[in-house]
Amino acid sequence: MDDNYIDALKALAEPNRLRLFWLLVHVDQRITVAEAMDVTGETQYNASRSLKMLYKTGLLTQEKRGKWVYYTLAYQLEPHLDKLIESVRCLPKERFSDITTRCKQRLSMRVDGECMIGANSEEWLNLIS
Repeated sequence: MDDNYIDALKALAEPNRLRLFWLLVHVDQRITVAEAMDVTGETQYNASRSLKMLYKTGLLTQEKRGKWVYYTLAYQLEPHLDKLIESVRCLPKERFSDITTRCKQRLSMRVDGECMIGANSEEWLNLIS
């Protein structure tokens, strides 16, 4: 039996991964580990691990561009994963307003749509202070 739906549910049961996935569903942008770190306040290990876990469940895709790996929402052929994404899409936006604001701020630092600075940069810290 294919248990990817169980893995997907387990991945989304962890609050920080759910917040990160909610962002990817709503912001409709690809995101790097460095950007995820700044947006969520997670360590590199935790942000990377969360994105990889979501990728392994089939909820995200990854693409390496230069020194960055970009994660984005995966197009779903499986109805149960599509419904799971739709369920996350329907979660109350006000519960995620802080992370949405931070994400928009962080993505505004891109140059020509590409991530150019690492996590916890001086530019980021100045922007959020």
